[in-house]
Amino acid sequence: MTSRIKRFAAASITTAVATLGVTVANPSPAAAAMTICYNTSQAPSYASIANQAASIWNNATSNLTLTANCGSNLRIYQITGGGSYAVRTSLGNGRVYIDTQQAQQYSPLRIMTHEIGHILGLPDNYNGNCAILMSGGSAGTSCTNPYPSSTEANRVTNLFAGTRSSAAERAADAGTMIFQDSWPAAPATVG
Repeated sequence: MTSRIKRFAAASITTAVATLGVTVANPSPAAAAMTICYNTSQAPSYASIANQAASIWNNATSNLTLTANCGSNLRIYQITGGGSYAVRTSLGNGRVYIDTQQAQQYSPLRIMTHEIGHILGLPDNYNGNCAILMSGGSAGTSCTNPYPSSTEANRVTNLFAGTRSSAAERAADAGTMIFQDSWPAAPATVG
């Protein structure tokens, strides 16, 4: 087919579609979802909580899937004493440590979802606001909200889409980061 005939055919189709009132979208390919495999073999009593936290993150983000026991991008450990914390070795990879003593004081699901948030690229935000997942224990022992805010969820979605906003963020994802002290022994008092 010559280019003249192709242009005529394209113009004819466009005119016919416009006449019928049909809108033709040029769909962009969907971003491929990244799978993060988490392993709970070292924290068997927290396996169901890890599954709930994974479900929360899977529902809050559009290009990320956390899947149980298919590998070890993320290893979850149960410890006693020393505080819950996360060690991110790179974006989507690392270790989460859940302190059984803190899990008796704070919501275990909030702790788990918060610590996984670090592995997914989120920093702490100790502002005491229970609606902000990454506020950690600064929101007090009565806060049981395990859900990331829309801002937090969007940030994770953007990180896994490769749309980091600065060179500093990209560099931070490349190295090991340890996130400790999210869960104080007692809630801060306001006076």
